[in-house]
Amino acid sequence: MSIQLVTVVALALVFLIATVLPVHMGALAFVAAFVIGTVFAGESTDDIVSGFPGDLFVILVGVTLLFAIAKGNGTVDRLVHLVVRAVGGRIALIPWVMFVVTAALTAVGAVVPAAVAIIAPIGMGFARRYSINPMLMGLLIINGASAGGFSPISIFGSIVNGVVARDNLPSDPGLLFASSFVFNLVLSVVVFFVFGGRELIRRSSTARPKVAALAHSGSSTVTTLTGDPTPSSGGTDEPEERLPLTRNHVFTLIGLAALAVGALVFKLDVGFTALTVATVLSLVSPGSAKAAVGEVAWPTVLLICGIVTFVSLMERVGTIDWLGNLVTRIGSPLLAAILICAIGAVVSAFASTTGILGALIPLAVPFLLAGEVGAVGMIIALAISSSVVDSSPFSTSGALVVANAPAGQNDKVFRGLMIWGFSMCAIAPIATWLLFILPG
Repeated sequence: MSIQLVTVVALALVFLIATVLPVHMGALAFVAAFVIGTVFAGESTDDIVSGFPGDLFVILVGVTLLFAIAKGNGTVDRLVHLVVRAVGGRIALIPWVMFVVTAALTAVGAVVPAAVAIIAPIGMGFARRYSINPMLMGLLIINGASAGGFSPISIFGSIVNGVVARDNLPSDPGLLFASSFVFNLVLSVVVFFVFGGRELIRRSSTARPKVAALAHSGSSTVTTLTGDPTPSSGGTDEPEERLPLTRNHVFTLIGLAALAVGALVFKLDVGFTALTVATVLSLVSPGSAKAAVGEVAWPTVLLICGIVTFVSLMERVGTIDWLGNLVTRIGSPLLAAILICAIGAVVSAFASTTGILGALIPLAVPFLLAGEVGAVGMIIALAISSSVVDSSPFSTSGALVVANAPAGQNDKVFRGLMIWGFSMCAIAPIATWLLFILPG
């Protein structure tokens, strides 16, 4: 048995054992990387540790720590109230606001994980406060990031268009962007109704919060925001006084703005920037940040880092290239095309979408130059198939949603995203093959 096949079997066993037995999948993946790496691949422990996703670790810890501080001092609740007032209390519009904002960020050049890292904690705060299904909120944020991710000035779009240009393949950047946006928009409509959107519409139309209702307190008049009639706390529809911002709120909002500007404008590392802001807030107000470290989703961090470490081993021993070469030897061009899209989807669910886009397109160049499959349609199908699976909890975007899920729901959201992400591994290649490859 080749080392490449050994790694594929080992990955399947990791999932099977962790599903059947009460063994943490992340710990199991680390053990698998150690055993396969030393026994079969002849690697040292330094080689194995080199595959540890240090950047992803810092992002997960930094972002969840920062927003744990923001949640603890009440800043997230203030942001929630502002957005609810902006949409006139229509709770059903809140997930779509998150979709549009995230799509706009990635469309103008934000890295997809950076945009999700900024929006996901806020969106999941809405989900907790207004009893919105966290799967609905998380998936619309991730889909929004993918929708804007292939604009001509975005990171994904620049990578794909650059690789295509270097290999002298036909391209259509505008069609790539439009196709990705529409595909993710339609997918989000499906998500909306599958994960409780109809009930949100009913709540918005029959019991819309009384925004900007005036309540008298003594001789002064204050503006209040009535919460959702069925809030997550299970209380009644009681007015909530809109209190003035405190010192901690102001410093936290400045810190969140610094994170956004640093990541989106100056291209600073999201994880280290978030950690820096969190540390400064802890120094400014030690009391409000005291319990934040315990709120970091450490089990999620172990899980994601373990799986990614093992997938890095698979990349080093050539498993991905091995699978790609097997596909390109297939005699049927249409069958080979859908298999390439499937490989892109499955691998991207565990690894960097950016890396997959940069690796699989050159791998398919000889196949595309033969002219039996339209290059533009094939590239669009591969790009979409490799990006919509970012909802997998093993990708950075999915991991951020899991880490910021409402307390006590992390495992449920993880399982839901794993089912949804792997279903996308099957559905997206078939759908894009039918839409973009077969007609050509």
